[in-house]
Amino acid sequence: MSELRVNRIAEQMKKELGDIIGKKIKDPRIGFVTVTDVKVTGDLQQAKIFISVLGDEDQKHDTLAGLAKAKGFIRSEIGKRIRLRKTPEITFEFDETIEYGNRIERILSELNEDSNGQ
Repeated sequence: MSELRVNRIAEQMKKELGDIIGKKIKDPRIGFVTVTDVKVTGDLQQAKIFISVLGDEDQKHDTLAGLAKAKGFIRSEIGKRIRLRKTPEITFEFDETIEYGNRIERILSELNEDSNGQ
């Protein structure tokens, strides 16, 4: 399958997931979620959804549990919105890149303060 089509489907899924999670799911465990990326396999059988959650570790894990519970509903909504022969199986994962970037920025600012203090 063409990589362009796979990327287009991933972008469409990302857009629809933001709408579905934000407006359709009423689970109180699910906090403020941002869908940061969607990776779809070339055969469109699997989709890995990367999320960022505002809050502490407990809120993050509660949100992940709520999304896992609503996985069937989310998948059926995606199937209705995106015309595909078979809707991909979805899995949710935390997007660690934001925290990783913040950690690098914090280290660089500490190094900068140390070099200015000498």
